[in-house]
Amino acid sequence: MKQILSLLLLLFITGKATAQFQAQQQNLVTPVEWTAEVNKISDKDYELIYKAEIEDEWHIYSQFTPENGPLPLTFEYQDTLSVAYKVNGPAKESETARAYSEIFGVDEVYFSKNATLTQSVTLVDEKVDVVKVMLFYQVCKEVCINEEFYFAFDLKKEEGKVFTNFDEFEAYQVAKKENSEHKEVEVSAEIAEEEEKVDKGLLTIFFLAFLSGFAALLTPCVFPMIPMTVGFFTKQSKSKSKGIKNALLYGFFIIVIYVLLGSLVTAIFGADSLNALSTNVTFNIVFFILLVVFAASFLGAFEIMLPNSWANKVDRQADRGGIIGIFFMALALAIVSFSCTGPIVGTLLVEAASKGGIAPIVGMLGFSMAIAIPFALFAMFPGWMNSLPKSGGWLNTVKVVLGFLELALAFKFLSNADLVLQAHLLEREVFIAIWVAIFAVLALYLFGKIQLPHDSPLTRISVGRLGLGLLVLSFTIYMIPGLWGAPLKILSGFTPPLNYSESPYGVGFTKISSGFVTNSETQEFPEQAKLGPHDILAFHDYDAGVAYAKKVGKPIMLDFTGYACINCRKMEERVWSEPQVLGNLKNEVVLISLYVDAKENLPKEEQYTSETTGKRIRTIGNKWSDFQIKKYGVNAQPYYILLDHNEEMLHKPASYMPDVDEFAKWLQTGIDNFEA
Repeated sequence: MKQILSLLLLLFITGKATAQFQAQQQNLVTPVEWTAEVNKISDKDYELIYKAEIEDEWHIYSQFTPENGPLPLTFEYQDTLSVAYKVNGPAKESETARAYSEIFGVDEVYFSKNATLTQSVTLVDEKVDVVKVMLFYQVCKEVCINEEFYFAFDLKKEEGKVFTNFDEFEAYQVAKKENSEHKEVEVSAEIAEEEEKVDKGLLTIFFLAFLSGFAALLTPCVFPMIPMTVGFFTKQSKSKSKGIKNALLYGFFIIVIYVLLGSLVTAIFGADSLNALSTNVTFNIVFFILLVVFAASFLGAFEIMLPNSWANKVDRQADRGGIIGIFFMALALAIVSFSCTGPIVGTLLVEAASKGGIAPIVGMLGFSMAIAIPFALFAMFPGWMNSLPKSGGWLNTVKVVLGFLELALAFKFLSNADLVLQAHLLEREVFIAIWVAIFAVLALYLFGKIQLPHDSPLTRISVGRLGLGLLVLSFTIYMIPGLWGAPLKILSGFTPPLNYSESPYGVGFTKISSGFVTNSETQEFPEQAKLGPHDILAFHDYDAGVAYAKKVGKPIMLDFTGYACINCRKMEERVWSEPQVLGNLKNEVVLISLYVDAKENLPKEEQYTSETTGKRIRTIGNKWSDFQIKKYGVNAQPYYILLDHNEEMLHKPASYMPDVDEFAKWLQTGIDNFEA
């Protein structure tokens, strides 16, 4: 009877545990579904094809994601060290998107909705019939999940299999009698040279180019030519309809000339390789020098002009009349106005070229349309000329303002080169100081306190010039706190990231080996503790953190996070930094931050296969990820849990919570529920 009761009790406990595990499994998020294919090219050459279907609003980071950014997708191919086959370069990717991350200070490259990766391999040992691969990546929405899948490509049957369970993957290998020692090699790629086409933001480029065209229109080389052009078409056209036709042709040819220039840039560099310029040190330094030269030209140091003989020859062709004459008139406009439009066009081509693809063509289309439309309209309707402001010193003011903007933009390219080299010559404070100086001098210029060559004597300041000066001065004052660690969110993407700084912890906060200094107060680190965000003491080991919490009588805040987790950084920088949160994190809880993407390998004797997921646990990050899934049934980050000293939850867990007041309330509730 006792045996029967014991058996029933065992079944009850097992059933309850199974039910709990199934309930936990329902919380696991699996937003990506993979399939695999094999494409035979020849007896020795094959293509291994990975296809992913990604749920809406989720995205996977590309293998070409820049350093110091989110976790890139990586492959580990087995048997390559035993010379069974050769992996030919990085996998080719389907279309990706690109977006700047103010958290990491780099462009994120990612897939959304679907992804296809094609890897070329060449057999060295023709007896090889299966290629085995492990795939690692990060998939994010409001939270981030690190996932691992296993692929087996059967070259003989030309089919691929996908496994989520490491034991099943190993069993398949045994079944295929693959007895060679498995040595893994991670395939990496040179980011600056191998990135695939990404979303170029062509509409944004067109819009900015269109605005640049209007700016060029208001320079002293272009604006005065409007009445000359109108006079030409008025005299040459025998009827109003003929005049309208000629005016439209004139505008069309202006567009054609500039678009041809954009096409030439694309043809020289190649549409697919232009986007590599954004991280190429040499090109960024060359662009910096070019923009400084352009800025000096606009400020009056010298003029960039094409040879006069070119303009004379073109003028003679324009006198021929007809369609040919109109084309050469448009070409004459481009040549004569080059001293003003050249720096703007050059800057625009530099910026568009760094985006890649057909961006230079789109940029020149927007620029030329902004110039062509007014010329064509005034040629069609000469009466509108009476509404135009008269030429004067204000045109040179426009040119000088553009020169200051060119100079400020130049340092963005120099900063790009410095970030890639990690030379720390143009850190955040230095960059902001340079911009403060540039825009402060621009404000003084607009207020009439400084005059430059070619400026007309200024007897009074117009309301428009005063308003622009106040705007520039306000922007300058806004930047000044950035010298002491202010985030300057308006300038996200232009300034170097906060961690690329002389004082990454802010002025007055310094990290030292034996402790940390907060203003004048020094505190010693507990054993195994480290400095976390905002100088919060944090433990990266669970057991050490729990032991310390019991020692000091404080509740535990468990923080499942990742080094490449964007929303984890957003929470730390935008929520944890607020006083109503930061005070509690520093003084009322013991923070245990477990990084699920930590790459340090566990000792061989501590590596194991997860009973929960069936995946192989080889790194510290694997260990904490498996701990999160096994203990709490969740696999996404950020994920926050408040615990008492019995390791029981004090409050319901929290995930990505950008509302500061909501997170502060959640944190305070857990602290209030704690009883030491």
